[in-house]
Amino acid sequence: MRLKRKLVPWIYSLPAMVLIGAIIVFPILYTGFISVTNMNLFHWSNYRIIGLENYERALLKVDSGFLKAIGTTIMWTILNMILQIAIAYFIALGLNVKGLRLSRLYKTLLMFPWAMPAYVSILLWRVGIYNTEFGLLNKILTTLGIHKVNYLSENVPAFISCMVLNLWMALPFMIMMIDGALQSVDRSYYESAKLDGAGFLAQNIYITIPALKPILAPAVIMTTFTTFKQFDIVYLLTMQKGSLTGSTLQTIITYAQQNAFVSNNYGLSSAVSIVIFVFIIVFSLFTNRGIKEEV
Repeated sequence: MRLKRKLVPWIYSLPAMVLIGAIIVFPILYTGFISVTNMNLFHWSNYRIIGLENYERALLKVDSGFLKAIGTTIMWTILNMILQIAIAYFIALGLNVKGLRLSRLYKTLLMFPWAMPAYVSILLWRVGIYNTEFGLLNKILTTLGIHKVNYLSENVPAFISCMVLNLWMALPFMIMMIDGALQSVDRSYYESAKLDGAGFLAQNIYITIPALKPILAPAVIMTTFTTFKQFDIVYLLTMQKGSLTGSTLQTIITYAQQNAFVSNNYGLSSAVSIVIFVFIIVFSLFTNRGIKEEV
């Protein structure tokens, strides 16, 4: 009887475990296996085990492009998150100013960039904003008598252009999260602070930010992961087949994609994917530990 009670939960959870194993665990294990082989277009069926050579090539070979890609990815993530949180915070504060008219309309309009399909938004920006001949930015520049700029032809302008687009697409979510968190802060704290002579800066440092931290931490962590593994913006703006712009901007995700589907080096691409997976797992462990300690 006691054995039956122990087996019942496992029997009930077996279908879910089989599904998780087939969809999540098996692909990870298979990717790990491919990462220690020389599987590529020329060794599709006659591949062999080569050990950690793919990992050595990715992590230790300077000209492999992996270290540059991971450096770009880290910079991309840090800059985007700093700007995203700061800009969203001040916009949310502005939307919560007492007596602001049509605030609900503004909040609704702010949701459009986030609600639009990413593919559509990116292509609209590439053609309508960044296009050298017909883009809005260059039309404004020529009207002002300034030479046209090819925003996607070099790495630095392309990086900034991708970052501006990412902010446009991601800011609404962060604004919505901060706006919701601001609604939960007791207004009596601000009234007491005003009586004590606290100004705008002091109120934000000692009341608003500490009150928002526990609520915003999961949203910030989730957005950080999303930003780190961002693929579509960089790829569609600069790397999509038929519209290569001249820049050599690579993030760690586009680097893995290029090795898998352009160079057809599946072993190296799998090794990079496993490195990304380990990095994300380690980062998530640290962040979850930090949240538990704060709680």
